[in-house]
Amino acid sequence: MSTGELLSVEPHELKFPFELKKQISCSLQLSNKTDSYVAFKVKTTNPKKYCVRPNTGIVLPRSTCDVIVTMQAQKEAPPDMQCKDKFLLQSVKANDNANPKDITAEMFNKEAGNAVEEFKLRVVYVSPPQPPSPVPEGSEEGSSPRGSVSENGNVNSADFTQATKAFTDRPEANEKSAEAKALISRLTEEKNSAVQLNNKLRQELELLKREGNKSRGGVSILFVVIMGLIGIIMGYIMKK
Repeated sequence: MSTGELLSVEPHELKFPFELKKQISCSLQLSNKTDSYVAFKVKTTNPKKYCVRPNTGIVLPRSTCDVIVTMQAQKEAPPDMQCKDKFLLQSVKANDNANPKDITAEMFNKEAGNAVEEFKLRVVYVSPPQPPSPVPEGSEEGSSPRGSVSENGNVNSADFTQATKAFTDRPEANEKSAEAKALISRLTEEKNSAVQLNNKLRQELELLKREGNKSRGGVSILFVVIMGLIGIIMGYIMKK
């Protein structure tokens, strides 16, 4: 807070949260510490850039007055966010019951012998407040851990190897694998036995055919029985 005999000013710097192409405002509070009426006037080194409301006024005894300073929208940022603009606040005692219409430029003329107090205020650009960052998915407390997945969607090879090993190490998997191998071995043996029996029956059939041709007789009962057996065996093999 800047303090004089007539007015105290808060803050002592004009801080603007600078954003391009956006109109920005900040405020000053003027406090009259005396029992007199105090007139004030606000000047700036860059009047086209700023709008001050009110730029002149009366602060009543033991009271305050707010001044709003608005910076017009800027198309480009200054180098290193440094601003050389300045403001000057002038204050002087006024007549009792004075009002803003009674204020004249001559009241702030030091050469005319008027006791004029002056406060110089500089302009400061600050970065605008940043929005809160979003909470990353899966970082909440108590959430279950996710598997390691690469950017292209493939599962991490180390995780896959570990999962495979864990599966093969399970005793249930090993037991089922042994049962399957035993079943395959038994079926293979039965198939080989059936093939051998089929070959033997074919040979006997050929022998019977030759003997039948020699005797010029009809088909014997034994031939019919053998043919039936062959059909049964072939059906059994096909079913397996």
